[in-house]
Amino acid sequence: MSVLQLFPPDGSGQNLQGLYLAMNLHQQASADDVFIYANYIASLDGRIAMEKAGSGEFEVPASIANPRDWRLYQELAAQSDVMLTSARYFRQLAKGCAQDLLPVGKGDDYADLVRWRREHGLKLQPDVMVLSSSLDLPLAALQSLTDRQVIIVTGSSSDKNKRTLLEEAGFPVLLAGDGRIVEGGRLKQLLIEYGYRSAYMIAGPEVHGALLSAGVLDELFLTTHLSLLGGDRFYTIAGRELKKTVGLQIQSLYLDQLDTGSQLFARFRVCDREPLTDMEVGS
Repeated sequence: MSVLQLFPPDGSGQNLQGLYLAMNLHQQASADDVFIYANYIASLDGRIAMEKAGSGEFEVPASIANPRDWRLYQELAAQSDVMLTSARYFRQLAKGCAQDLLPVGKGDDYADLVRWRREHGLKLQPDVMVLSSSLDLPLAALQSLTDRQVIIVTGSSSDKNKRTLLEEAGFPVLLAGDGRIVEGGRLKQLLIEYGYRSAYMIAGPEVHGALLSAGVLDELFLTTHLSLLGGDRFYTIAGRELKKTVGLQIQSLYLDQLDTGSQLFARFRVCDREPLTDMEVGS
């Protein structure tokens, strides 16, 4: 089933498979730079995660999660040198309530993505940077990622004993901030220093808001499922209130019409890149 191109407006149909892969995001960065992009799925009223009853945990609503969006999520991962996530993901993984293992997925459904990475000179799997101020990271969950490099990024005032334990367990710990927090601008410099050209942000709204405030996010991919969820315990894509409006410029928009409900696939360029003050990245 194809999707309908709404912007740029030509009304043509496009195949879903390969829709994002054709964007070649790993080649977007100029020399000595890194291209940082984020991705979310949200309901029409802006919910990206809602509290699971009685657990205190937040998860993507099952009513909007779907295989077609997940395919595009995987295509974005396939184009990254490194994925940026948070400690919360690994704590959820340890509890058995994470959405899924980190992409790129294995099996026949994603064999073309693994082949694409090989053909474009990329590692079999992207590296993973875990952004955390608390360093409250379950080692067993970290060690489950045996197929890739996992790096911890924190602030210089974070707990030294926890940093030592992580390093002794085989996980490099890098510093990107003068306090406990990871600073967005320093994080970008670190990515450049380590030779990464494309970084895929798959963490929650706090990390996203921090990258926006630091002026280091280049693009946002947003799937909007055309449904209303309501509720008063939820996350939105930016998390806390931003100190100024961040302007976005639409690059592409597609309509995906499903029997179970339609959705929009949008790509936005962040056009307001002036940094404010660094906000906390990761917990």
